[in-house]
Amino acid sequence: VQLVESGGGSVQAGGSLRLSCAASTRTNSAYCMAWFRQKPGQEREGVAAIDRDGQATYADPVKRRFTISKDNAKNTLYLQMNSLKPEDTAVYYCAHILRCLFLTPSTDIRSLDVSSANWGQGTQVTVS
Repeated sequence: VQLVESGGGSVQAGGSLRLSCAASTRTNSAYCMAWFRQKPGQEREGVAAIDRDGQATYADPVKRRFTISKDNAKNTLYLQMNSLKPEDTAVYYCAHILRCLFLTPSTDIRSLDVSSANWGQGTQVTVS
């Protein structure tokens, strides 16, 4: 599985960006897809995830600001990021998570098993 992110860049606080992730596999497959981010000097953390039925879950810091979605016809995953804050500055990664079937809005994104996930190369988002 190949994943290619795009859409990162620099934006002022309060602005918006939309990240895209083009996948070489069907985004409506039996697995979940997700966005993670890694801030300088910190471990990678989950941001948002979506299952094959379109159910999504979000990390608390991004709830009501970020929206994950997918276009199954284009095999593309998106992350719409609004009201960006300097603390959102990070490298954002797209992930295809094999050990994930169904999500609910209350699923703790930290519980996702990413031990066998496929990852993109990452895209930098800088908020100043």
